[in-house]
Amino acid sequence: MTWQSPRILGSGDTLLACVTMDTTLIVLRLATIIHSLSVVNVTAAFVGILAFHAAVRESRRRLKTTKLRGPPPSSFIFGAGKDILDAPDTGEVYEAWVQEYGVVYEVPLALGKRKVILCDPKAVAHFFAGDTRTYGHTALDKVTLERSVGKGILWAMGEDHRRQRRSMSPAFTYTSIGKLTPVFYNCVYKVKAAWDGVISANGEDSAVIEVSQWMNHLSLDSIGLAGFSHDFGALDGRKAPVTRIFEAFQESSKRNDMSSGVFLLLQVFPMLVYIPSPRMRLVRELHYAMVDVCNAMLDQTKKEKEAGALDGKEKSIIEVLVQAEGTDTGFYATREEALAQMKALLIAAYESSAINLVWALVELARNPEVQTALREELLTFREDLTYEQLNKGLPYLDAVAHETLRLHPSIPDFERIAEEDDVIPLSEPVHTKTGEVVDRIHVAAGTLIGISTPSINRSAAIWGVDAKKFRPERWIEKDGITKKAQEVQGHRHLLSFGDGPRMCIGKGIALTMFKVVLSVLVKNYVFEMRDGPDTKIEMGRALSVRPKVAGEQGARLPLRVKRYEG
Repeated sequence: MTWQSPRILGSGDTLLACVTMDTTLIVLRLATIIHSLSVVNVTAAFVGILAFHAAVRESRRRLKTTKLRGPPPSSFIFGAGKDILDAPDTGEVYEAWVQEYGVVYEVPLALGKRKVILCDPKAVAHFFAGDTRTYGHTALDKVTLERSVGKGILWAMGEDHRRQRRSMSPAFTYTSIGKLTPVFYNCVYKVKAAWDGVISANGEDSAVIEVSQWMNHLSLDSIGLAGFSHDFGALDGRKAPVTRIFEAFQESSKRNDMSSGVFLLLQVFPMLVYIPSPRMRLVRELHYAMVDVCNAMLDQTKKEKEAGALDGKEKSIIEVLVQAEGTDTGFYATREEALAQMKALLIAAYESSAINLVWALVELARNPEVQTALREELLTFREDLTYEQLNKGLPYLDAVAHETLRLHPSIPDFERIAEEDDVIPLSEPVHTKTGEVVDRIHVAAGTLIGISTPSINRSAAIWGVDAKKFRPERWIEKDGITKKAQEVQGHRHLLSFGDGPRMCIGKGIALTMFKVVLSVLVKNYVFEMRDGPDTKIEMGRALSVRPKVAGEQGARLPLRVKRYEG
């Protein structure tokens, strides 16, 4: 459905009609002149026509979009982009702008481009409900997703996305995830055995351990075995090509002024991703390494299926993909799509899942009273927790998991472009540039829309005055989740897994692995910040943004790990 703004109809439409007629006449006259020009001049004229049409489209968009207030550009070239990029906490920047301009506002980007930011639960819910239909990927997202993982579920939109999601869903049922739990335990006990050895070799009851790399390897081996029946051997010290390239990203975490400038210009010129750089070289190497290993895994599983070795077994992720490949039902998947799903899951495990675990260990080390309370709950169970217990029997473990996801979402933002004109409702009114008070905003097709995940998850206006504090008790107390937070419609009122038709399909696996790993590590070890409670944590960059101890190389995060003696 296409929405029109009653306020903009009339004089605005007359102006648009005049602009369109003038454009047509100008283009016809230019086309006549071009016949008499040289090749160089023809090329220049063609570029000029394209630029003119782009300017007309931008004028149309601005005429039909509500004129919102927002921060002024701090740079003629980059707008307010560098203010966001250089901020230690981007969520705080967006939240400060909410206090000044209201729950929706407009941010100037590079070379005059602008983005509407939504910080209102009602507006956010509307946005996600239209994801893949009213709102689609930006040109930059399409290019980067295709180059990094391919045309899979992350890249697809509309009916393609629905079909791909249906083809994968049998691997993510409650029963299917439950059968993966032993794999997660096997991997975390490998970590325990290695850490026990490090502590013993240190000759004391503790040792300083760089936990970030361990969580990376744990997550990669877990998804390899659980999803694809493939052992990358990262926990055993094997350096598979995929592991080596992932580690190279983590060791080159610094962003310089040149790369920052290119990053900010990418939204205007997406084709800049094809400019050779060390980072893009790593992206391509990772792509080819993952294609090789994923093709081998698919071929092996296909042979096992044809031999009947998989009959009667609960379907793993790779078995579901093989079953979907080449079928003529509504659940079919192409080989290219199957490869893309596998690559996306590997990256999600190494980045998102590992980052969540690292943040959990940091917060437990920073908050020893929370760590003690969690350990006391876990020690009431002598044996390893069952899948049912992980889901229902440990409220404090569940609270720690979701408080970590709330404070430290691994997805920093969501950005889409309006595919059609739309009207976005608001839960509270805002003042426009003209001083008008509105309870909905009009956006024209082509408008860039953004949502900052941390600014929603950590907003004091939404979560209360203690929103910035790590306080798992809020998930257990009767009125711990504010009424405003309950308006956020994502998983458990969070945007950490997204929302709407594109909500993360693997959230059940991610939460189960998270709880298994913490249950074993916290029962057996006490975690402390290496340099005391005031140890500074800053953000490093691998494939995505991740925590690191200030001053450490790459994205390293060493903690002091002590044996828990009871």
